[in-house]
Amino acid sequence: MDAAHHRGGRVTTEHRDLVAAGASAGGVEALRALVAGLPAGYPGAVLVVLHVPRAAPSALPAILSRSGPLPAAPARDGDLVRGGTVYVAPADHHLLLLDGHLRLSRGPAENGHRPGIDPLFRSVARAAGRRAIGVVLSGARDDGAAGLAAIASRGGTTVVQDPEDALHPWMPRAALETVVADHIAPAAAIGPLLAALTATPLAPGPDPGPDPLLDSEVAMSELFPMTSDRIGTPTGFGCPSCGGGLFQIEGKPLPRFRCRVGHAWSPESLLDEQAEALESALWMALRALKEKAELSRRMAAGGRERYLSAAEDAEAAAGTLRELIARLGATAAG
Repeated sequence: MDAAHHRGGRVTTEHRDLVAAGASAGGVEALRALVAGLPAGYPGAVLVVLHVPRAAPSALPAILSRSGPLPAAPARDGDLVRGGTVYVAPADHHLLLLDGHLRLSRGPAENGHRPGIDPLFRSVARAAGRRAIGVVLSGARDDGAAGLAAIASRGGTTVVQDPEDALHPWMPRAALETVVADHIAPAAAIGPLLAALTATPLAPGPDPGPDPLLDSEVAMSELFPMTSDRIGTPTGFGCPSCGGGLFQIEGKPLPRFRCRVGHAWSPESLLDEQAEALESALWMALRALKEKAELSRRMAAGGRERYLSAAEDAEAAAGTLRELIARLGATAAG
């Protein structure tokens, strides 16, 4: 659809008026600075995902309402998106934009998160196209990078918090490694930047056309019955969330991974989850060895001395495991 088109017999002009903002660790401070910089009459809608614990209600709407001139509210399923409002994803639900309405979904977690930033960004890219503005703020790991790439691919505008300004720079850095951002700014400057972007009419541009991969991934976030083997190739890796096989989705500069039921992982998040699973398995093995050593010594103390060597072997193996756990911890810290 062209930026200028006929509606009801008159020519209307489109603007960048749908903002999707994602943040994780350190994100509350960044979001407060962002909304504080928006003008009272800002006409766009701002959709926000902050990684929060799944079992706890989010206090973010109240915090953002106090921090800036726009009202902020928890997103509600089925609500029509209105300008001049900040919508916040509730705990344990993805926030999506579909046909101008908000959609809350308990679809598969992405990078271990629900709500996830990538599902929001993809849905906004699909629904708004060139009208979309994606904003990646402070956070750990790399959630949001793939979604920001989707917004860029559909002609939307990309904004990344300056990593030097972020309390946790890894999410902005990952976004900048994935996308050539249109704008890099400190959090306090992003609100005025959004106001300027939204006030500028969109120049006519080409329709990017259909994107079957984007359609499929948005459908997965909606819990539609689709499987990842249609959009990727088997990897032989297991999904940390459900144990199912992962399929590789090609992308630049790095691929992504999804299992059959839709759990999604970036390479960085997958490595982190694999490391946690490995350490958990090592601790379980260490516990089993200590229990074997203790039981064997009790048996030996009861006159069955043949169990003494089993106790010594188990204790030696436990010592080796302790050293391995310590080395893994030192590697992670480095």
